[in-house]
Amino acid sequence: MTLMSLGETRTPQRPLTVEDLRRMPDDGRRYELVGGRLDVSPAPVYLHTLIESRLTFHLTAVAPDDVTVLTGPGINLNAEGTHHRIPDLAVIRTEDATRPYLTRPPLLAVEVVSPESVFRDHHTKLREYAEFGIASYWIVNPSADKPGIAEFRLDGDRYVEHAQVFGENVFATDVPFPVRIVPHWLLAEGPWRRLIGGAETDAAD
Repeated sequence: MTLMSLGETRTPQRPLTVEDLRRMPDDGRRYELVGGRLDVSPAPVYLHTLIESRLTFHLTAVAPDDVTVLTGPGINLNAEGTHHRIPDLAVIRTEDATRPYLTRPPLLAVEVVSPESVFRDHHTKLREYAEFGIASYWIVNPSADKPGIAEFRLDGDRYVEHAQVFGENVFATDVPFPVRIVPHWLLAEGPWRRLIGGAETDAAD
């Protein structure tokens, strides 16, 4: 992720807010705010988008009716609008939806790691999401050889790692709702819709 200066974006010498994001170019990059400064990441590559799409499809298919699965929602992490993040996916209580950006903690935030986001996803956002009160946080490793999911759950004001699953093993959790995911099928070619939930899904078919 590249940290852009205020001069590079021709913005006033003051903390930026989400209102300033409306002037950012629609160029596919992701514009976030940290303490009133722009934090810009490049447009996601194919594998990243593939994982996002399959996760969204699967989570939506098994989610209860009172929650909503969102791809790339903007979240204001403070009342001033100077700290704004865009997780790759989020799950919210439908009743907690606010416009134009979310202002209440999602039940789950998901980040798919890219080469330039390793530190941000494993450290910076881990701290930020915990402080904001997001109950569950998943970090998805998109390695073609051994994709994986690490699950963190909020314990007080910090996250504790609850599970880490790779490859063709089944990641199973009940937070924010019961779901099973085989990381292998987040990016492998084949009948992923039928097999992404593991043996139980296969048997049910």
